[in-house]
Amino acid sequence: MGKIFRYECKRLLWNKFFAGLLLVLLFYGWQVLTGATILGVSHTAPFSPWSFGDYLSRMVPLLWIGSLFFLTFFTSGKARRTAVLTDAAPMEPRRYALSQCAAALAGTALLALAVLAEAAVFYGWYFGWHSWGELVLPALLALVPPLVFALGSGWLLGRLRPRLVYVWMLVPLALLALPLPDALSVWNGRFFTEFPLALGTLDPDFVLPASVLTVQVLLLAAGLLLLWRRPGLARTQRRNLAGK
Repeated sequence: MGKIFRYECKRLLWNKFFAGLLLVLLFYGWQVLTGATILGVSHTAPFSPWSFGDYLSRMVPLLWIGSLFFLTFFTSGKARRTAVLTDAAPMEPRRYALSQCAAALAGTALLALAVLAEAAVFYGWYFGWHSWGELVLPALLALVPPLVFALGSGWLLGRLRPRLVYVWMLVPLALLALPLPDALSVWNGRFFTEFPLALGTLDPDFVLPASVLTVQVLLLAAGLLLLWRRPGLARTQRRNLAGK
């Protein structure tokens, strides 16, 4: 299983697509940091959890698209035809699919780490600021649930119909234009810019309403459930494809 995981990681990460995506991500991230984050959001410091969360929420659409592009390596028509051959291999199809899931997660994690590392360079370079402990919660809140859900839901859609993955890439952009309720405001970044103003103080401490936390936990749980179920369904799908 380890060899398959390393092979899939090499296939995902050692190519022009990953290099190009990483460059676009870092370029856009630096524009956000030097154009918006440096000013602070909603009367907070540039290195406050609110400003940092706003930066991450602006990066999520590109990270979402990147994670789904990773899945196209495994859900395209060509990949599904090749998957029939893996049923004849000594490794169980479920373990093979788990290796693919792990590789997609690893690629997505690397992109997220690049975004965080860029912010660390920005804060250190411009402000000499390195107190990252207070930014852990907004980072987990803004990044983990949507990216895990992107992988889980994208894997499901890709197995049903590969083209749906490309349609699913547009979801974060659509959410930006929707008037979401407060409980869902993390999904379009409004939580980080509007909620601190409602607290009535300058540069308030980071506070997480129960409704927002509940929604993010449910989103994470849904993504994990979908990721766990996909390998379990891989054998059935391959048999169906082989029978056509």
